[in-house]
Amino acid sequence: MNVQTIPVIDNDLYDRLAGTWWDERGFLNLLRTVINPWRLPYFQRVLSQQRVDPTTSHALDVGCGGGLLAEEFAAMGFSVTGIDPSRESLSVAGAHALQNGLHIDYRFGHGAALPFENESFEIVYCCDVLEHIRNWDAVIAEIARVLKPNGLFFYDTINRTLFSKVVIVKLMQEWRLTRMTPPNLHVWEMFIKPTELVESLERNGLRNLDLSGLKLATPVTLLVALVQYRRGRISAAELGKRIGAKEGANLNVSYIGYAWRAA
Repeated sequence: MNVQTIPVIDNDLYDRLAGTWWDERGFLNLLRTVINPWRLPYFQRVLSQQRVDPTTSHALDVGCGGGLLAEEFAAMGFSVTGIDPSRESLSVAGAHALQNGLHIDYRFGHGAALPFENESFEIVYCCDVLEHIRNWDAVIAEIARVLKPNGLFFYDTINRTLFSKVVIVKLMQEWRLTRMTPPNLHVWEMFIKPTELVESLERNGLRNLDLSGLKLATPVTLLVALVQYRRGRISAAELGKRIGAKEGANLNVSYIGYAWRAA
């Protein structure tokens, strides 16, 4: 793939839209209402199966944004550190955590140069992030470096398929009647195939243990929900219910998984 031909992705929007992370009608809050119902049950199930004790574990949120996942892990009992390159988002995250009595260590930084010592965290997760970074393989290398032996790495990202191009780029980002995301939020060429991600994990000393897909509502239900949300007839919370994201076997749009670092 010729990097020079890849359209410019707009990652500055996380500063411009930082105020919408916890706004129930805000755009970034869609990650909480639409995506968290898919990934949180998966994380909780795996943590239980692996007998991870949150009260004795440190978790690192790479690309924490406004803290939508960091607060969930903190609520489970983890000691959570979040890192992100958006200072505006970090400010919102810190204020919201304080408001809810949660002690989360938020720091400015980039995934490709994590400011932590080797083997610092029992759990690292990087969700809805890798597809926004051209040098995502360097992020995987850094995650492997800071993960403790026997530690777990959780991820979710978007697959580079024709179907994901239609759903994520065309339907949700470009088509006038259904678009719900800002322009250039996603660039299809930067989506990551599962084989590419697993190869990177293995190259950096992480063993992938599972891959799971995303199950959505029927195409008709999805289309109607997007049109109604676009016209302001339903809330973000209702959109999340209509889309009905849950774990499934289909990897063609998004996928989720976890890896283990050997002792």
